[in-house]
Amino acid sequence: MPTDPPSTDAPLAVSVALCTHNGSAFVGEQIRSILSQVPAPAEIVVGDDASSDGTVAVVRSIVEQHRAEHPGSAIALRIIERDRPLGVTRNFEQTIAACRGDVVALSDQDDVWPAGRLARLLPVFDDAAVLLVHTDARLVDAGGQDSGARLLSTLEASPRERELLEHGDALDVLIRRNLVTGATVLVRRALAERSMPFPESWVHDEWLAMMAAVEGGLRLVPEPWLDYRQHGANVIGASEVTWARRFERLREPRDERAPRLVARAAALVERLQERPEQADALQLARAKLAHERARAAMPGWQPLRLPAIIGAALAGRYSRFSRGAIDIARDLVQPATRRGGR
Repeated sequence: MPTDPPSTDAPLAVSVALCTHNGSAFVGEQIRSILSQVPAPAEIVVGDDASSDGTVAVVRSIVEQHRAEHPGSAIALRIIERDRPLGVTRNFEQTIAACRGDVVALSDQDDVWPAGRLARLLPVFDDAAVLLVHTDARLVDAGGQDSGARLLSTLEASPRERELLEHGDALDVLIRRNLVTGATVLVRRALAERSMPFPESWVHDEWLAMMAAVEGGLRLVPEPWLDYRQHGANVIGASEVTWARRFERLREPRDERAPRLVARAAALVERLQERPEQADALQLARAKLAHERARAAMPGWQPLRLPAIIGAALAGRYSRFSRGAIDIARDLVQPATRRGGR
């Protein structure tokens, strides 16, 4: 297996993988916040997914203005323009693959990096065992005003989950559910490269986080080092979970979610089978896959699910591989299909 280079006194070169699609309304502010970082990134690599609103022109204009105002700036800009959209995960995969830095900072088009972000997060990589760093984030509105909400709170991350993520025991958390948001992530390029190709059933940030966790290299920095803009048109966003939303989730049909969870677990098992040094993680992934397959195979009529649910709960599989009581409730009440479906 490829290994990361040993730590040296030379500063890590940072690439920013910025993926865009019709983001002209907000991308200028994000580019400015990246350009103003100290230390500065070595390069910004933009993967533009067939924008038609002048997004690329905005990026070029802001970078040219920065260079005019800072003649000594050495930040390179490379733009990959695509005629046909790849979608979020494939766009990030190909954009990350084009990066040349030691560390790749993932960037959405509509967020803002607070001053001092790279200065705070890069030293975490002084530990050669660290492969991926993620943070909490402030949820801000379309105008950039702090809503008062924090990303990990909206994801209902427990104190125990946060503690495990901070101290490198992330696999026990991520085998249950994802708590890593790509816009907050810095990842060693070597880890990203050996994690490719990203499986079709996984989102790019979830997969990178899982691969880092498998190797014991994921770390959470609990401070909110990102302004995560929520403007109503986010491809992947975050919002506070209300009781109405909880009830809505209990009524979501199982015919889409259950097969997706099986496919994700199967993809993880398949990848780990290629890594004999990760025997413990493979055993855990196989148990996760068996759990999700058992859930997917439950009868359509809710009362008939009770024996399987009770058995899995008593065996501790819901607490080990799912969200405990939340997923027990889902399996008890969720309909098999949408009304009018099969």
